[in-house]
Amino acid sequence: MTAPQPSGAYDAVIVGGGHNGLVAAAYLARAGRSVLLLERLGHTGGAAVSSRPFAGVDARLSRYSYLVSLLPRKIVRDLGLRFTLRTRAISSYTPVERAGRATGLLVGGGEARTREAFERLTGSDREYTAWQRLYGMTGRVAERVFPTLTEPLPTRDELRRRVDDEEAWRTLFEEPVGVAIEERFADDVVRGVVLTDALIGTFADAHDPSLRQNRCFLYHVIGGGTGAWDVPVGGMGALTGALADAARAAGAVLATGHEAVRIDSGGRTAEVTYRTADGEGVATARHVLVGASPRELAALTGDTPPEPAEGAQLKVNMLLKRLPRLRDRSVDPREAFAGTFHIAEGYEQLAAAHAEAEAGGLPAAPPSEIYCHSLTDPSILGPGLAERGYHTLTLFGLHTPARLFADRHDSVRDELLARTLAQLDAHLTTPLADCLATDAEGRPCIEAKTPVDLERDLGLPGGNIFHRELSWPYAQEGTGRWGVETRHPGVLLCGAGAVRGGGVSGVPGHNAAMAVLEDGGR
Repeated sequence: MTAPQPSGAYDAVIVGGGHNGLVAAAYLARAGRSVLLLERLGHTGGAAVSSRPFAGVDARLSRYSYLVSLLPRKIVRDLGLRFTLRTRAISSYTPVERAGRATGLLVGGGEARTREAFERLTGSDREYTAWQRLYGMTGRVAERVFPTLTEPLPTRDELRRRVDDEEAWRTLFEEPVGVAIEERFADDVVRGVVLTDALIGTFADAHDPSLRQNRCFLYHVIGGGTGAWDVPVGGMGALTGALADAARAAGAVLATGHEAVRIDSGGRTAEVTYRTADGEGVATARHVLVGASPRELAALTGDTPPEPAEGAQLKVNMLLKRLPRLRDRSVDPREAFAGTFHIAEGYEQLAAAHAEAEAGGLPAAPPSEIYCHSLTDPSILGPGLAERGYHTLTLFGLHTPARLFADRHDSVRDELLARTLAQLDAHLTTPLADCLATDAEGRPCIEAKTPVDLERDLGLPGGNIFHRELSWPYAQEGTGRWGVETRHPGVLLCGAGAVRGGGVSGVPGHNAAMAVLEDGGR
């Protein structure tokens, strides 16, 4: 741990050492600014870290965030980051029972194979043709919108002109995504696979009039200008480790175990009071960049907090002795689990789960999706584990808002986990429990994190992985030039709650650094 001077003066102080704070620190330090980063925890990385959660087992899991799509190559090039992303050969697999027969939809492995999978499941090529049309459209939107994320905020009209496709604009920005799905697709499984990208970490129905589901869908299909979701070699910690290295190499001071407790702004400088195990200190700076949530920013500045955010996901990490076998014998488990494995995510199932949770109960058939990092990147497994057939498994559950865990948290979590795994077991030849590895103390290698756990462990408000509802990627009243400005002079928001925040992108960190550099002065 590097400790700052008790009364240090810097060009910029950054509150929070998640990936966005690290991006901002690296950019500003490389531009010659003196930078102090304060991180409450004993390590940097925030939610994008690799860890060994199971006692005595050498497997490094991406414990919280786990895939990369929204990180612009521009940031990687600008900062000279040394880490590797691998593309998943399979996009997704969705098991289903039709007419008493175990089957499924495998997307990936080449166009001919995907077309054949659609035809086998649905009985014609209609759904595949509609699939190509929809994702051809979103691909064109991605090419035009994604580069704007690291530019000053366009106006709504400017972005609309850039998209230059009225059908795409209406589909993504004006009508509930459920309208487009129901107009284009007839098969319930295909409809559900499309809808899932609108519901990751977002508690909404396909026809929610707020269009929060559209915003989630948009960010999931524009990443990298292609919409591809890639696996970081070495786990998410490899990315944040590279960012920390870049920031330190440029001269930034990264102070872990330093919790910011107050920001006093006004005039030409701001003061940040921080707390350590040894007491309190104060750092002054022309600019303060806050990588924490808008709620935490309000607490630090004494403002009225924003409307509470609410997370709505279950995150489960597992280590297996072997991959489970599927009832659908037409697909190899090594392919089915390499992409996104959809469970209970038919269109009607998603609607039913949302309605049940909205009414205050756990979904009877909780929807979730799984993927196996180690199939794409076996380096996360320690010596011998890969050779013995071990694999990691990551599950992300939908439609489980934090309110469901307000009472009897542990028992509700355990019941939800049991229901979720039961939905998976329905598609396996033997229960998943038979495949779980055990740790050094003989316990099954499985851990479940609810929104309540994420708020406690990471400070995510309400356990919301986006810090608040995702925003449209264009300027609105009060958003400022870069989408990071606040009402306090010299205080910027560089976390996921900024405009164009959310996901592992580094975009808010980049944009806050650009706002500082445009402001000039030292």
